[in-house]
Amino acid sequence: MPRLSGLKVAVIVEQGFEQSELIEPRKALEAAGAQVDVISPVEGTVTAWRDEQWGDQVAVDLPLTQAHPREYDALLLAGGLINPDRLRTNERAVQFIRTFNTLRRPIAAICHACSMLIEADVVRGKRLTSAPSIKTDLRNAGAIWIDSEVVEDRGLVTARRPTDIPAFIHKMIEVFANAVGARFLPDTQSVQRGA
Repeated sequence: MPRLSGLKVAVIVEQGFEQSELIEPRKALEAAGAQVDVISPVEGTVTAWRDEQWGDQVAVDLPLTQAHPREYDALLLAGGLINPDRLRTNERAVQFIRTFNTLRRPIAAICHACSMLIEADVVRGKRLTSAPSIKTDLRNAGAIWIDSEVVEDRGLVTARRPTDIPAFIHKMIEVFANAVGARFLPDTQSVQRGA
């Protein structure tokens, strides 16, 4: 498995995120060497949703008001029904995602988290998947929706549901590892200028 040493990953969540869609990918990212920061509009802790009831609490590393996209190399968006609905009405969270897309840094989103990508207007012309219940919303926003356990298009990694987490993690780490490699490529403009 590729190593992600030195990679900083932002995870934006609100109350009611799907527990497995945060815990398992975060564990895999950390095991691969990445630093993962949980960022939220809620300070202190956020509570997961698991098996149709409230689940575990997760500590928030940084309030959203203090987080800056340029300080991170990659972004993870966990799903759940409550979490993305709350985040997509938070302009700061939406702008964080939009900035990541503008900077062409990789984003991994699973299940209903893809609704936040619609709000940030970053899906037009991209191939992706999601929870089937929002496929029409994604198509209406200009996405090419595919029924597959994981889809990657130009640094955007998406998956449908918790059962797709193993494939999601594998592809996410592969794509994020490319982001690590890209940081060490020479600046061709500087080389051409003799800088």
